[in-house]
Amino acid sequence: MNFKEQILQGIPAQLPERKPYNIAISHAPVRKQVLSKEEKKLALRNALRYFPEHWHKELAADFLDELETYGRIYMYRFMPDYAMHARPIHEYPFNSIHAASIMLMIQNNLDPAIAQHPHELITYGGNGAVFQNWAQYLLTMQYLATMTDEQTLNIYSGHPQGLFPSGASAPRVVVTNGMMIPNYSSPDDLEKYNALGVTQYGQMTAGSYMYIGPQGIVHGTTITVMNAFRKKLGQDSNTKGKIFLTAGLGGMSGAQPKAGNIAGCITICAEINPAAATKRHEQGWVDELIDDMDMLVNRVKAAKVQQETVSLAYIGNIVDVWERFYQDEIFVEIGSDQTSLHNPWSGGYYPVGFSYEESNQMIAAQPELFKEKVQESLRRHAAAINRHCAKGTYFFDYGNAFLLECSRAGADVMAENGIDFKYPSYVEDILGPMCFDYGFGPFRWVCTSGNPNDLRTTDRIAREVLEEIKADAPVEIQQQLQDNIIWITDAEKNKLVVGSQARILYADAEGRAKIALKFNEAIQSGVLSAPVVLGRDHHDVSGTDSPFRETSNIYDGSRFTADMAIHNVIGDSFRGATWVSIHNGGGVGWGEVINGGFGMLLDGTEAASLKLQNMLFFDVNNGIARRSWARNKEARFAITREMERTPALKVTMPNLVDDNLLNDLF
Repeated sequence: MNFKEQILQGIPAQLPERKPYNIAISHAPVRKQVLSKEEKKLALRNALRYFPEHWHKELAADFLDELETYGRIYMYRFMPDYAMHARPIHEYPFNSIHAASIMLMIQNNLDPAIAQHPHELITYGGNGAVFQNWAQYLLTMQYLATMTDEQTLNIYSGHPQGLFPSGASAPRVVVTNGMMIPNYSSPDDLEKYNALGVTQYGQMTAGSYMYIGPQGIVHGTTITVMNAFRKKLGQDSNTKGKIFLTAGLGGMSGAQPKAGNIAGCITICAEINPAAATKRHEQGWVDELIDDMDMLVNRVKAAKVQQETVSLAYIGNIVDVWERFYQDEIFVEIGSDQTSLHNPWSGGYYPVGFSYEESNQMIAAQPELFKEKVQESLRRHAAAINRHCAKGTYFFDYGNAFLLECSRAGADVMAENGIDFKYPSYVEDILGPMCFDYGFGPFRWVCTSGNPNDLRTTDRIAREVLEEIKADAPVEIQQQLQDNIIWITDAEKNKLVVGSQARILYADAEGRAKIALKFNEAIQSGVLSAPVVLGRDHHDVSGTDSPFRETSNIYDGSRFTADMAIHNVIGDSFRGATWVSIHNGGGVGWGEVINGGFGMLLDGTEAASLKLQNMLFFDVNNGIARRSWARNKEARFAITREMERTPALKVTMPNLVDDNLLNDLF
């Protein structure tokens, strides 16, 4: 059968043979056994309902083996035999080109060049899944291949519930991931209900089909690192020979070395998994691999003397690096961490003193001991950072729940008031006031032709639009525009593409709409050879309510509410999104955040032009309005300016209260 026939087939007519376990592929850590005997029976019933009864005897034994060996039922034997990657859009079978664009994005998320654990359908973060099992993938692709523009596909935590009649203006797909009843949203609940096959952790852009490889976070990390150096060294600082020390080379954290190179500093990034570090080196995202601490110290000292721009991956534990650098008096200007601490007990963070293999064995065989060792390491990790910061290091939490988990481990990370952390979140210090409050966030697009020439054209269009906007922009947003003009100008040179022909930059509502309109016109005129998918990271102005990250600079007491994210995804769905998603978890952990996303196909039509203007405007300004109501100065400026440009926009503005008035009352 050819590729199109296999997609249209869905669940195969003949039971496939079991596939050998491919040890050359990076696999998800073995999950701990959390189900009782009766719950295991339920998990098997849940898995077997995808298949005809006469297969059940053989598959029941197969799936039980997976459940007891790996802690989950992945249905490995149903992995398709064709190569997994984003194909040009017209190579997919479809009745709706909008649905075809979603198939393209799903395959891009599962491309082994992009996905962290592709055979377990995990894109990044250790547990950020596109689907729970391969039957869900096969059925979803079949539904997408056969649906029309008068149907909508519902996806329940990876499970394709089915096609429902709708209309051309409705989303083609509505995705939910992990939307638990609040009292059943603890980390242990995730382990149990994921093992049962009824929910999953979709991360942010994994379970919403909008991941574009590490490029997505390279840009945000570049903006963050550049501004961190500006805060530490001054606005016009020289980063040559200055150190950025961090950890993690996975699906998201793997962007850090590339971002450091663009920012012009020395980046040292520790990674305990040799395969992850090697993968990023082979992809050109990190310059050098080092697995010996003495060699690392000597190499860093030489780089400082020569004022190099270089990225070094240390294959080992980050705690050892912080401690050794302090011992050898290597000054660290900027420090952070991007290990997957949203998932601390299942491979998101590895304890010092143990190898990668030893730790993975401990996760499965001695989970309580593993937790104890992780928390010991976090206390050491924080203590080493504290010593560096006492000498002048600027450390920021990168929204991976590092400080949160350190506090839970009893580490010395709390401020004197006992409520706040002693180190800021990067959103509090950098992205919140400098970007999100002004409406700037991670706008991205994918050229569905797969043609690098189309990407080149979109880069040029985006640059021209930003330059035109900058010519008349207020001083408050000149820096944001200039940083992104430089970014998009150098994007091809920096070799950011992994997987699909995709690009990202930070833009506000005005920039996103103007860029998208130009793309749509270029598709209509044939300047671009195929449609373009628009999207964004959930890590944005409006899509995510996350008290320790995206909304950490909300100070009116509402940062623990999630109304904004819900309004965002509902509002996008009836304003023209091709697909929408809403997730529990993502970035900082299950039960800690609600985040929403969208995808939109530009096909060169007038309908697409109207949709993009309505939807992109709301997608950004919903968040600015919320931030303005929280009394954020930059957001009040941005929403006032938008109301002056858009008479139909009427936003409730806060009346500011004199602090002295309140202080006099107490």
